[in-house]
Amino acid sequence: MSRSLLRSVLELRTPITRLPPTFLLPIRARGLTTTTPTQNADPVVPPSAASTQTTVPPIAPTPSRPSEKTTLPSSLLQSSSSSPTPTTSASVAELFPLLRAQPSHYLTVHVHGRPYLVTEGDRVRLPFLMHGVVPGDVLRLDRASTIGSRDYTLLGEPYVDPALFECRATVLGVEGEPLRVKVKTKRRNRRSRQVHSKHRYTVLRISELKLLGPA
Repeated sequence: MSRSLLRSVLELRTPITRLPPTFLLPIRARGLTTTTPTQNADPVVPPSAASTQTTVPPIAPTPSRPSEKTTLPSSLLQSSSSSPTPTTSASVAELFPLLRAQPSHYLTVHVHGRPYLVTEGDRVRLPFLMHGVVPGDVLRLDRASTIGSRDYTLLGEPYVDPALFECRATVLGVEGEPLRVKVKTKRRNRRSRQVHSKHRYTVLRISELKLLGPA
């Protein structure tokens, strides 16, 4: 009898005490060989530590209502929306009389966001046509960023208080530029067209420029 046959007979007689490796077993048998991990027991807390610990009950969150909106009184809304009135500081009240005592003054006025450095008697041609005015109208220019003289200059943030100065301009009329003709062409196209343009501008004259006292 060969050794291999004898070994097989001996294996059949002895009971099987251990299972082969899991990768050789079928899928159902693999679940039998897995061992469940042992759960860790709760750590024992000494009585001294347990007596010192205090339990705080949880605070229930307040339910939020998105539909409700907080409304402020109308008086507060009007005060917050309205811009604060410019006030004269102490330094301006002290030095403004010295600026007013100078012989001649200049002003940087803003018309539709464009600055113009003017003095009394200057002639200003605006780079646009101002609608709603006719020759002879007197306009009050109340937006100025700079008031100055030979020795003193007052800068606004961004504008100077209108109560400190008074600037008036008289509308002289409307001027028109010469007719301009521009030829419009396209590449690889023989056709061309002419565009005519003639812009008109409003002319003003600074008729009055004087400085007033601080409020």
